[in-house]
Amino acid sequence: MIRILKFLKPIRKNVALSVFLMLLSQGMALLLPALMSLIVNNGIGNKDMDYIKRMGLLMFIGALLGVVFSVCNSYCTARLSAQYGRILREQVFLKVEGLSQCDIDKIGASSLITRSTNDVKQLQDFILVMVRMVLSAPVLLIGGTVMALIMNARLAMYIFAVLPVIGGLAALVLKLVKPLFKKRQKLTDRLNHLVREKLSGIRVIRAFNKSGYEDARFDEKNAELADIALRIARIFSVLIPASIVLAFIGVCLLILAAAHNIDAMDATVEAAKIANTIGDLQAFIVYMIMIVSALVMAGAMFVIVPRANISAKRILEVLDLEPEITPPETPVAPDPAMRGTVAFNDVSFAYAGAQDAVLKHVTFTALPGQTTAVIGGTGSGKSTLINLIPRLYDVTEGSVEVDGVNVKQLDAETLYSLIGYIPQTASLFSGTVRENVCFGKPDAADEEVWHALELAQAADFVRALPEGLDSHVSQSGTNLSGGQKQRIAIARALVRRAEIYIFDDSFSALDFKTDAALRLAIKDELKDSSVIVVAQRVGTILSADKIVVLDEGGVAGVGTHDELMETCSVYREIAESQLSPEELSERRATV
Repeated sequence: MIRILKFLKPIRKNVALSVFLMLLSQGMALLLPALMSLIVNNGIGNKDMDYIKRMGLLMFIGALLGVVFSVCNSYCTARLSAQYGRILREQVFLKVEGLSQCDIDKIGASSLITRSTNDVKQLQDFILVMVRMVLSAPVLLIGGTVMALIMNARLAMYIFAVLPVIGGLAALVLKLVKPLFKKRQKLTDRLNHLVREKLSGIRVIRAFNKSGYEDARFDEKNAELADIALRIARIFSVLIPASIVLAFIGVCLLILAAAHNIDAMDATVEAAKIANTIGDLQAFIVYMIMIVSALVMAGAMFVIVPRANISAKRILEVLDLEPEITPPETPVAPDPAMRGTVAFNDVSFAYAGAQDAVLKHVTFTALPGQTTAVIGGTGSGKSTLINLIPRLYDVTEGSVEVDGVNVKQLDAETLYSLIGYIPQTASLFSGTVRENVCFGKPDAADEEVWHALELAQAADFVRALPEGLDSHVSQSGTNLSGGQKQRIAIARALVRRAEIYIFDDSFSALDFKTDAALRLAIKDELKDSSVIVVAQRVGTILSADKIVVLDEGGVAGVGTHDELMETCSVYREIAESQLSPEELSERRATV
């Protein structure tokens, strides 16, 4: 918990100001009962109206200053809490942004969202309560106790009789709720995961008429979370009422003790002495309420600290996560003589926790000016193979080289700058068409943008949009068709003018005519680049210079279409399952 507070360092001046204002406001609160006691003891007891007026004015000024300090303290603590939340969210976001895909998979996207929102909010509330309430509790507790002892040590003993009981009750509450807070955060993760899954798969859910089933899953998790929250609330609902009851018991004891003192006085005693006892009693009642209030405020610590402690651990788990993929200590510059070359050297790869390797001893080279295609059955490792090039994952064995250098020795920014990547599922961002196409090259001129759209066969439909390049694209491109999203994603990669282009089954949403036109357009445009195409359709790769056939993670064959039809049974089966012999020969002649 202490480590998470180090993020207060950039705003330590605001922390100091908030604490200072809190001390001033609580100091005024501690002074007022003493002034009230003096008015009763010295003013009313001696019937000195001038004294009453002077001290009353002083008491009014003290109360006014207390209000001003309290308002300023509330403003400063709210500002401090918001600043702390901003710093934490920024740190978590920057950390997650620097993680590789395999690191993100360890925690999960849904949990990362919860940690950067809900958990940060818990810590933000903790700072607010800590400065505004919890830190003021010791001031009131110690200050009230000291003032009570100074005024009347005998009556102060009645206050001390109540405090251990309230403290023991708070400790019991803490022991009961601490494990419940941890369970609640885990249930929040699960609920967020379920909501995210349902929203992303809403069309599938409706297509299979499974809305009722998904609603039942959500209700189950939601009920579990509500049950935990109610159990916590029930436990805490005992603390404050019990503290109030104990406070009134203490007040009753004080009144009984004071009454006993007054009864014990001689009948001829002066009225001033009786007034002194009454004045002290009034001040003691206020100090009693202050001390018990301080304990109740400290009880808020038992609510917020366990919850914040769990959130702090979850955030620190992200911030302390050691990335599996680390940058090289001494980056190696790409070899200009090997520009655009991608080489897989006896590469094997297995996902963390998996028993079997997804890729096994894969070896091939993709050269600039050539199109290298990768094809294979479902689950053969095609997308995994492609993900190793931009180093989204690190190989288990062997090496992947780009421009003659092992990708582990290349600086990440240098590696990414060499690659134009089009993922299997087109991912667009909310904004405009222009912003999405220029995502990899923000300074691209309109001519470059339109040229990339022409090559991607997207220019016609973009021109038909109401505002052309400035037309709005919703989150994930939900206002565009699958083919339109794929073509914009292709244009986004083409505008970069990269050395290596990776098409991860990027033509799957295109019709054959658009597919053929696009491949023909980029063939001349990318003649100096290395083009790697992952495909499911044989028709997409018939004209490839080299075809790598994967089967169960291994290389079943490497060659051209004609060579593989003769030598590779796996490729031949795939080709013949999609096209008849006549179509194969006809398509071979037209592509």
